[in-house]
Amino acid sequence: MLRRRLSSILSNSILSLRANTNPNPNVILQPLRLRFTQCLDSTTSILTVQKVPTVFESIRWYSLLSLNDLRDKVPRKQKTRKGRGIGSGKGKTAGRGHKGQRARGSGKLGFEGGQTPLRRRLPKRGFHNPFSLTFQPVGLGKIAKLINAGKIDSSELITMKTLKDTGAIGKQIKDGVRLMGRGAEQIKWPIHLEVSRVTVRAKEAVEAAGGSVRRVYYNKLGFRALLKPEWFEKKGRLLPKAARPPPKQRDKVDSIGRLPAPTKPIPFSVDEKEAASSSSA
Repeated sequence: MLRRRLSSILSNSILSLRANTNPNPNVILQPLRLRFTQCLDSTTSILTVQKVPTVFESIRWYSLLSLNDLRDKVPRKQKTRKGRGIGSGKGKTAGRGHKGQRARGSGKLGFEGGQTPLRRRLPKRGFHNPFSLTFQPVGLGKIAKLINAGKIDSSELITMKTLKDTGAIGKQIKDGVRLMGRGAEQIKWPIHLEVSRVTVRAKEAVEAAGGSVRRVYYNKLGFRALLKPEWFEKKGRLLPKAARPPPKQRDKVDSIGRLPAPTKPIPFSVDEKEAASSSSA
């Protein structure tokens, strides 16, 4: 655009200059330059005429059409200005009509004018239990293999952190760990475990070998403090206190989880043994 304007300004100025200096516009004045050249005998000289380039020849002419000046033919429709008078077509009520629900604001989501909405006309399918829990299973056979490999010390308390660090369970523990009875015949020495849930077969196999299994409760923050205590140290925070189980889980756990991860088991009292036996039965 600047190139086009520059060329037009120069051409108009030059044409106006020629019109003022040349009385006859039909005759194009071309300045001449006189130049003397010596001949071979150096006694005479010849007068030669050399044409001087005009202003039109010295200016580089550019095309009026450039690629950077091209524009698409996009319709430029102005935005409708509402409430600017009756003559604008969108004055007075500004397209909202007279009264009604949408004249005073946005309508309710899913409102269909008073008739039964679609979400109520369609039948219900499926069910989602908001109190459901997801436990990560681990078998006694896998724990026995890790003990034989020397990765787990059977003389110490086996917690969920121990199972995570040794690779017995995955890293994503949502609501806890469930101890299963797979490979129960491989347990031939006493072990002590703390997990979230335990099956009847697994509990009988551990107790038959002289060990114990305690069901402990941890909430979301408690699991983080149990499995990743270094996260709190990095943030400069203290470990949280162990949370009590909700009413619906009190009869499914034996005690509250301990923080940090314990290393020694807690012996069951007589009342706890009776409650555990009644709940497993």
